[in-house]
Amino acid sequence: MSPDVRRIDAPTSADRDAEALAAEHVDLRVDLGGTPLDNPITTASGCFASGAEIDRFYDVAQLGAITVKSLTLEPRQGLPTPRMAETPSGMLNAIGLQNPGVDAWLERDLPWLQGKGAQVIASIAGSSVEEFREVARKLRRAEGIAAIEVNLSCPNVEHRGLVFACHTASSAEVISAVAREVQVPVFAKLTSDVTDVVAVAEACVEAGATGLTLINTLLGMSIDPETGRTRLFNGYGGLSGPAIRPVAVRNVHQVHTAMPHVPIIGTGGVRTVEDVVEMIRAGASLVAVGTSSFIDPFAARDLLHGLRGWLSARGIASLDELRGEVVAW
Repeated sequence: MSPDVRRIDAPTSADRDAEALAAEHVDLRVDLGGTPLDNPITTASGCFASGAEIDRFYDVAQLGAITVKSLTLEPRQGLPTPRMAETPSGMLNAIGLQNPGVDAWLERDLPWLQGKGAQVIASIAGSSVEEFREVARKLRRAEGIAAIEVNLSCPNVEHRGLVFACHTASSAEVISAVAREVQVPVFAKLTSDVTDVVAVAEACVEAGATGLTLINTLLGMSIDPETGRTRLFNGYGGLSGPAIRPVAVRNVHQVHTAMPHVPIIGTGGVRTVEDVVEMIRAGASLVAVGTSSFIDPFAARDLLHGLRGWLSARGIASLDELRGEVVAW
């Protein structure tokens, strides 16, 4: 072998056995902006509803938190079909924020989640700053909400339909309005469809966000080559799944590097335990599982169990040993 060629030997099973910890000695607890969670696995908004459907398969309260589908001031039926399309290593969706409305959710879904003992992250959306404010005001009076995630990837009807998350000032205005209404941590959910995600993240934190969720779906499109029709009724849709994971990891790392003390929920294409570890190394405190739950309803639970085993086999006692740890060449 040439002396100029690097040789990297993977750890052998004997090496891992020497380092291994008993699984019960692995500490998966995380602090999400002052809210303690038992483990770092949550669900991505829009991919889990409020958990009742998946609870038929396992106790969803095992997860660190359940991030529910985005809530709006009034009920929404969503966009016409077709509104989902498969893509290589992912999917496109244009659901249109279908949800029962915040009042119905507070009456029906939140009590069920409270009865399960689940930690709840309520995702909210709106078409104007005032709508975001009003949804937050309604949630302020509710018990059992650990944090609020502000879905800033909504079109702002007051400003020519421009997406809130694509502009620092618009994002900051919404976050400021929400943060003034609630007493729980506020997380700004951002898109990567911007020139400088760090600038938007900094504006949100300065406006009162406790932390950030990175990333929302990427805007994409698919066209049937035979008919010429778009595969989504809406034309454009949000791209999710493993195809976007490298983009999500890059965004998490960029923002964590700029603001290392700001908690981040990392999401985008998480499918394996190694994907979870990658997000944590990039700087995430919590890791959200989204599209994988459509493929396998057990995905989030299996990642939780697999993560403990992965850390145990390598002698890693705490996630703090990995968070933000990226080794330069």
